[in-house]
Amino acid sequence: MYLLGFDIGSSSVKASLIDSGSGTTIASSYYPRQEMAITARQPGWAEQDPGLWWENLKLALGDVMQSTKTDPRSISAIGISYQMHGLVMVDRNYQVIRPSIIWCDSRAASIGDQAFASIGESRCLSSLLNSPGNFTASKLKWVKEFEPANFEKIYKIMLPGDYIAMRLTGDIRTTVTGLSEGILWDFKNHGLARMVLDTYGFDDSVIPDIVPVFGHQGYVSALAANDLGLAPGTPVTYRAGDQPNNALSLNVLQPGEVAATAGTSGVVYGVSSEITFDPASRVNTFAHVNHTENEPRLGVLLCINGTGILNAWLRKNATSLLGYEEMNQLAATVSPGSEGLVVLPFGNGAERVLKNKDIGSVISGLNYNIHTQAHLLRAAQEGIVFSFKYGMEIMESTGIQPKVIRAGKANMFLSPVFRETLADITGATIELYNTDGSAGAARGAGIGAGIYANFGEAFAHLKKLETIEPGNFKPEETEAAYAAWKEVLENQMKSN
Repeated sequence: MYLLGFDIGSSSVKASLIDSGSGTTIASSYYPRQEMAITARQPGWAEQDPGLWWENLKLALGDVMQSTKTDPRSISAIGISYQMHGLVMVDRNYQVIRPSIIWCDSRAASIGDQAFASIGESRCLSSLLNSPGNFTASKLKWVKEFEPANFEKIYKIMLPGDYIAMRLTGDIRTTVTGLSEGILWDFKNHGLARMVLDTYGFDDSVIPDIVPVFGHQGYVSALAANDLGLAPGTPVTYRAGDQPNNALSLNVLQPGEVAATAGTSGVVYGVSSEITFDPASRVNTFAHVNHTENEPRLGVLLCINGTGILNAWLRKNATSLLGYEEMNQLAATVSPGSEGLVVLPFGNGAERVLKNKDIGSVISGLNYNIHTQAHLLRAAQEGIVFSFKYGMEIMESTGIQPKVIRAGKANMFLSPVFRETLADITGATIELYNTDGSAGAARGAGIGAGIYANFGEAFAHLKKLETIEPGNFKPEETEAAYAAWKEVLENQMKSN
């Protein structure tokens, strides 16, 4: 008996097949092999064609099925993880109206700011736990204002994972966690955020029907089964945004537990049972996968847009296409602080942690007689870590003070420089596990299908691969480097 998980990222789409009994990943694959294209027709914009997600899903699944010779009828359930905050719009024929405006697109930031003031800051924060900001609802308002012909065609709006579920099942549905990440859920009244719908002039008919995060959400249609080589009728039993799902994949479900990821973007995600928020919405609070009205489980999310994408940019443009492992080895040859070279990683749109400012990336202190490629690589990794630390100082005001950070051993966490610097600067123990988003989605599907009796059973085989303790490297030098980095950031903020 197998479980299938999909992770719909902005860089790639990954599929994993898990043996539900042993918890072992039988096979996984991802497409495209290089980062998926993001279209930026204007500065600060970021769009993707949802059809690309489906085509790459098909390729990744094809690899998995072919390499394992799996009988499609042996797949018991399917789970979906997806890039958060995107906007997908379809007409009555379920056809996509325009490219998806994805998570790192910052065009609607001013619209969200206006709504924050119009609705009232205290009302927004007490009910939505956030400013409307640059989230899905504000992106839809941008379409209404600047593309009215497209807005008039809308039958339903969706998040990226809802779109994939629609392609699989033929049903258009969403979840409370999804609505909360779009700033369309009212936590005080436990229903749709009518204050947002009314302010933006949206009819609530555009919102899909709501299904639970865990449970039968639809069945693979004959059309999708024929397209993908799956068995018709296979249930889809789980969906969640990539960061709540990453936390699930690491068994981070209870108050005080913290997960992190560092792919294209970087995230620190802490679980709270209290209705809590940052008054400036620099970190954001959403419904976690196990949130209920009676037992609140909220994810406090720090997101840095420019993390792994900075590393990928350096690989393409500054290293003659070295492999990431070689880049990590080069970075490790330089001492903490990179001999005064500072990199701000904020080059991927407006950053919520910077109050929705788009200050761009900055290289400061470059000395042609001292600094080498290795210095640049280390300074970039330190800059990413320091952006985490900067945001985590804000998270402390919401009660999130991690002593242990769990992460999958992947992406930036493969770099010793990255994880050792993170441990030293935060004082937290870093635990690395053998999991990722698609494996987490597969286990989520097992929970939703009732194959696992509880979360403990689902994660009984989760294996810790490595532990990095703080203070074992060069914490004093790292602290000094962070102070220098923060000074550059503050000066840059003043000039923008």
